[in-house]
Amino acid sequence: MKKTYRIGQIVPSSNVTMETEIPAIFKARETIFPEKFTFHSSRMRMKKVTKEELEAMDAMSLKCATELSDAHVDVMGYACLVAIMSMGRGYHCVSEVNLHQETIKNDFPTPIVTSAGALINGLNVLGAKTVSVITPYMRPLTDMVVDYIEHQGFKVKESIALEIPDNLEVAAQDPMNLLQIYKQLDLTGVDVLVVSACVQMPSLEAIDLIEKEIGIPVTSAAVCTTYEMMKKLGIEAKAPIGGSLLNGNY
Repeated sequence: MKKTYRIGQIVPSSNVTMETEIPAIFKARETIFPEKFTFHSSRMRMKKVTKEELEAMDAMSLKCATELSDAHVDVMGYACLVAIMSMGRGYHCVSEVNLHQETIKNDFPTPIVTSAGALINGLNVLGAKTVSVITPYMRPLTDMVVDYIEHQGFKVKESIALEIPDNLEVAAQDPMNLLQIYKQLDLTGVDVLVVSACVQMPSLEAIDLIEKEIGIPVTSAAVCTTYEMMKKLGIEAKAPIGGSLLNGNY
């Protein structure tokens, strides 16, 4: 019998990309493996990507975890990287424990993935030491993301901040633009390129193309989150799209 897994996502109310890119990777996986997946979301209010709105939103994540555990999802992903990172260095560890506790209280203990923790883990899995990063955020938030990543033990050689404050405008970016944007970076000595350190900025269509061009692993917050979800489900973390992290070697 084919196993069907329920994927739960805790999503900012204005985010529309997480519910397209993560299912796209799982659906691509269905073409090579028997497991099937359904997708279920709970939303927390956020329209502008500012520190104040992000902090207010993060407080709502616990209610979302309870709602998703009512649906008995098999894994839960907190789909906002910068919300976690804006709460302070290493906060993904705190958030994952807090969300898991909510599912325990609701009598359905559920594995938790945060996109912030997943990105850090994905870089570790790929053996990265030096990375470069593209974000849609304003420069101060981008600098905070860089600091967060560096605090986790990586060197960020360069970062591009596209400085788009409106979250729906972030979602409206053409992922194929990244094929030109990344060329602003000097990738000498870089182990991994993060083409979207944001689960709202689309990048999935560009990842394999850029990876082919530059010859080093290319990843994103969404790809790392999907990889981590597959690991938590205990299934092979492999898909025909999504770059090196999902090629089956990890």
